[in-house]
Amino acid sequence: MKQLKFIGLCVLLFGSMFMAYAQDNSDSVAVTVYNEGTALIRDQRTLTLEEGLNTINFTDVAATIDRTSVTFNSVSNPDGTFVLEQNYIYDLVNSDALLTRYLDEIISVTAADGTVYSGQLLSGRNGEAILRTDSGEVLVVNLNDARDIRFPELPDGLITRPTLQWLLSSSVAGEQQVELTYLAGGMNWSADYNVLLGTDETSLDINGWVTLNNNSGRAFDDAQLKLVAGELNRVQPDAPVARTQALSLEVAEDAAFAGAPVEQRELFEYQLYEIGRPVTVGNNETKQIEFVTGSNVQATTFFVFDASPQFGAYYSPIDYPEGYGTYTEGVVQTFLEFNTGEESGLDADLPAGRIRVYQEDIDGAGLLIGENFIDHTPNGEDVRIFLGNAFDLVGERTQTNFQFVSNNVIQETFEIRLRNRKDNETVEIRLPERLYRWSDWEIIESSVPFVQENSSTVEFRVNVEPDIEQVVTYTVQYTFPERR
Repeated sequence: MKQLKFIGLCVLLFGSMFMAYAQDNSDSVAVTVYNEGTALIRDQRTLTLEEGLNTINFTDVAATIDRTSVTFNSVSNPDGTFVLEQNYIYDLVNSDALLTRYLDEIISVTAADGTVYSGQLLSGRNGEAILRTDSGEVLVVNLNDARDIRFPELPDGLITRPTLQWLLSSSVAGEQQVELTYLAGGMNWSADYNVLLGTDETSLDINGWVTLNNNSGRAFDDAQLKLVAGELNRVQPDAPVARTQALSLEVAEDAAFAGAPVEQRELFEYQLYEIGRPVTVGNNETKQIEFVTGSNVQATTFFVFDASPQFGAYYSPIDYPEGYGTYTEGVVQTFLEFNTGEESGLDADLPAGRIRVYQEDIDGAGLLIGENFIDHTPNGEDVRIFLGNAFDLVGERTQTNFQFVSNNVIQETFEIRLRNRKDNETVEIRLPERLYRWSDWEIIESSVPFVQENSSTVEFRVNVEPDIEQVVTYTVQYTFPERR
């Protein structure tokens, strides 16, 4: 059913509600956001309590609150104030809820042409209101085209905002400061990095931004903001938690801002970032905060021609001549690499996020040359970014020989041709080769040196001059188990 344009109420809505409410404005609020869609909210407010039993409505909580995670503590009277009962009320005022609550009651509906229909509500489902008038006539009114619906008063139990309701026992009367802590969904953050690569491609400048999204159903004013980076394990509920309908709005992107110092420290097995000033985060808002910078960070670019077959395991001796391909022509990939340690000039942990790499053109304009994602990278580790495929580098890989040396020994030879069509730049191209036929292997001949990367992979590194074809050849010998 379409949302009705207007719901009229003929009496004061809250005249019949005799609950005590905590003040909506928090004394202080702290928000810790994890980068997997969860936030921990710590909210301090002031309550006025009577001695004995009190029913308190705590409004303005996140609509995505995890009700099982709520903890309550009295800061002023911790030994004399106890929670006896807690309820989470999320049956919010809307047209569907009012129609459900007003069955068998008298309402009036104004149609689009101004006609007013009044009577006892028999049904309010499927976009229709079925009314019985005073004369006993039954009317069916289409609510999709209704101008407004009028109800005499707000039914008990309906509220305008998600509310935590407590039954408290207090040993003293008067004002108390209390602290509410709970987990909420709909909040997450990620890291976005902008990198400016120097024209000599040996150094870079980097700026890291926190991108915070708040779809929790609540705004947080002047909050102490902390961000936790890492893979935190959470138990997934068997069924979705009931939530309000206030989360369907699109996220509005806020302007990026900087200037706040960001403190980084370890928290258990994670990294924590604390913003050094109060931050206001609106509901349905995206906010960015700069948290890491680095200039003249040592960097290198290199190229990779990866044409050898991918494989997962050895299933049986692979001794047929064709193997996984005798000829491959492929692209040469471009990579950027730098270290996050102090010696490189950065000295920072980098949470997982998107990284964009730019380079200045001759007119000084920065142009995008690649974009990718990085994983959580601690201080002192290498970051390797795939930027794209090289336009003017070409590679070919060909099997040139295959022979049986004996019943269980074979030799295989490959030739790799690399061509550099750049105008005046010599480049290094790395050639990873996976020795996939069997685990017992030996390279018996090679035209260039190689490095063994792991138990089944070697890598050649070749400098290719402009407009030159460089040829790499190698022969590998496999020894299989004796056949029976």
